[in-house]
Amino acid sequence: MLPVFARGRRGDLCLKPIVQLVFEELYSEGLREFCFVVGRTKRAIEDHFTPDPSYVEMLDARGKYGPAAELEVFYKMVEESTLVWMNQPEPLGFGDAVLRAKAFVGEESFLVHAGDSHFLSRNASHLRKIIGAREKLLADALFLVQEVEDPRPFGVVVGDEVHDFCLRVKRLVEKPKVPISNLAIKPVYLFRPEIFEALGATRPGHGGELQLTDGIQKMIDWGMSVYGVIVDRGDVELDVGTPESYWHAQNMSHNNFVRGPELETTAHLEYESRDPA
Repeated sequence: MLPVFARGRRGDLCLKPIVQLVFEELYSEGLREFCFVVGRTKRAIEDHFTPDPSYVEMLDARGKYGPAAELEVFYKMVEESTLVWMNQPEPLGFGDAVLRAKAFVGEESFLVHAGDSHFLSRNASHLRKIIGAREKLLADALFLVQEVEDPRPFGVVVGDEVHDFCLRVKRLVEKPKVPISNLAIKPVYLFRPEIFEALGATRPGHGGELQLTDGIQKMIDWGMSVYGVIVDRGDVELDVGTPESYWHAQNMSHNNFVRGPELETTAHLEYESRDPA
């Protein structure tokens, strides 16, 4: 629910919770069925995605026409979508969160997107690349990867390049002390439902949590096809997961609106060059 800067429908500067930006982008790519996996203290997210016409009327009455129009468009998206809420009572890992969506997914392929991370990319190019790769490669699992200066805080992959934007993954390691590469996993994934079987056969890993990375490695061990889709150099991740990354997300999102993508990309490179210790 932490806000970052965004461009409003009228072209003006506004603030939106990052999870709303994620939802709106997925909606714009044609998705209409959403499952939110939330912790027991995250009720504010469900409240935000519950349309409140009286609040829109209040904003209109006070002459705040821009925010009112933004909310009307957002609420229309919500009303045209199916939203399901799943509780994760304890923070047992990203893999555990995905596993809780099993009943919602059924036997269909599905997309997973972290709620605290959003990419600034032209025309949602990162989503279109991963969806297009899924159709071309008929993969069992795909996810975004990006070259980073220090990969230790991330899941990291190695593999064989099959296209200029894609590699077949051989191995994944979650938050390695000695990185096996500088290709970090970014939290946008496409899966076949076999990921649930793999997660069910995976033991808790880093931090005592069920890691999604370990579940994907299990798919590889079983001979399934897993690919990493390389994010374009001009695409920039806004990450609000830590105080430092949130500060940079605020700067980058503001720069993207005020000064254009070139300066914002420079800010991203400066951020990645910092030592997280």
